[in-house]
Amino acid sequence: MISLLVIVFILQICIHLLWTLYNKFPTSTSKSVQESNTLRAEVLRLKREMNATSSQDQFAKWAKLRRQHDKAVGQYDEKTNSLKAFRDIFNQAVTVARWLGTNGLRFFLQFWFAKRPMFWMPRGWVPGYVEFLLSFPRAPRGSVSIQVWGIACGTVMHLVGAAGAAGWFLAQKRTEQEGRGKQKVGMGMGKAEGKKEL
Repeated sequence: MISLLVIVFILQICIHLLWTLYNKFPTSTSKSVQESNTLRAEVLRLKREMNATSSQDQFAKWAKLRRQHDKAVGQYDEKTNSLKAFRDIFNQAVTVARWLGTNGLRFFLQFWFAKRPMFWMPRGWVPGYVEFLLSFPRAPRGSVSIQVWGIACGTVMHLVGAAGAAGWFLAQKRTEQEGRGKQKVGMGMGKAEGKKEL
């Protein structure tokens, strides 16, 4: 299985790319994003000019730059706050869509097919209370419900993933140990040859 850290990282990259693509199209926020980028560049330019100007030697120029900088920072902060609010709404919409596409679909299937058996167990194969648990919550008794089947599939996938990861790790360890063993043999031969030369 992919690490949860990698999944979250990939998810954040996808959300960022969706946001960037959304702003490339002619939407209501694309103009605001362009204005925000222009204001940020202006703020940085004014800040550099203000830092290059001496406040003691050229006070009038410095004060004018300071007023322009403060005005640009105020506009930039206002634009950034409105974009941040819209971006939060955008992130929530993406999160809801992702949840509906994964867990929401699973919940819908479990609700819709709650009374339908996945398959039937042979009569008398398991005790009555196990039949009840396997058909829980609403499938006919003697069958396996979609909830139990989903739990079983998830457990099997988790176990197979863990076994595959463990097998891969052991194979990597074995190749490392074989590589070290060959290195030691090679080093031992070099020492023996060195002794012969003396």
